[in-house]
Amino acid sequence: MSNTDQLVRFESVSAGYGGVTVLDRIDLSLARGEVLAVLGRNGAGKTTLLNALFNLGPELSGRITVKGESVTNWPTHRIARLGLALVPQGRGVFHTLAVHESLRLATLARKPAGRSVSPSASPWTLDRVYREFPRLHERRLASSGALSGGERQMLALARALLTQADTIVLDEPSEGLAPLAVEEVLVHHVSRLAAEGLTVVLAEQNVAMALRVATRALVLSAGRMVFDGTPAALAADHALHQEHLGV
Repeated sequence: MSNTDQLVRFESVSAGYGGVTVLDRIDLSLARGEVLAVLGRNGAGKTTLLNALFNLGPELSGRITVKGESVTNWPTHRIARLGLALVPQGRGVFHTLAVHESLRLATLARKPAGRSVSPSASPWTLDRVYREFPRLHERRLASSGALSGGERQMLALARALLTQADTIVLDEPSEGLAPLAVEEVLVHHVSRLAAEGLTVVLAEQNVAMALRVATRALVLSAGRMVFDGTPAALAADHALHQEHLGV
């Protein structure tokens, strides 16, 4: 992978909390346009990996670069301005705000420079959000706290897209969603975003869903990378499934 293709790079990154190591010497490169599934059991280090990228709390060592910039210890808002947007675990909606108010707030985020997606892709505007997520248009006057789990995930994803980010990072997006919502909200929309050239990272425990949409899979176990390869290769590795992904 050439340096121009690299979007994110972790070099010997360790991370933890209160002196307890959660990630141990991670080396990872993410290319533009990839859909990366980060998989592993609870406690494997998936959320800590995402938090390290955005500098959201863990104690860090090593080096993280985004689009060629060394961002280690940068404030989170400055990292986001490079074109990254996080959809956090639990959606992170403002319960008292109406849907349209939450979406308008997202449009105030500074548009990152040099967005590297398909030239044919339309910018994300409120009108486009309402076209692509018609349920949000129907529910635009409802409070965010009154939405179903699937509707909240739509709202959280739409907010991220309205920042004009070219990299969308989702933490446990299928958590608490009914199977139909997983299909309508995640499988459908992640596939469409990938087709537009956006880079997507999703940390997931729903292995079957993640492997359907991913172009690459990473498995963490006890804070270390134990697999990095194609979804097809991971699906065929039954021993690895049993050891690191099985219940």
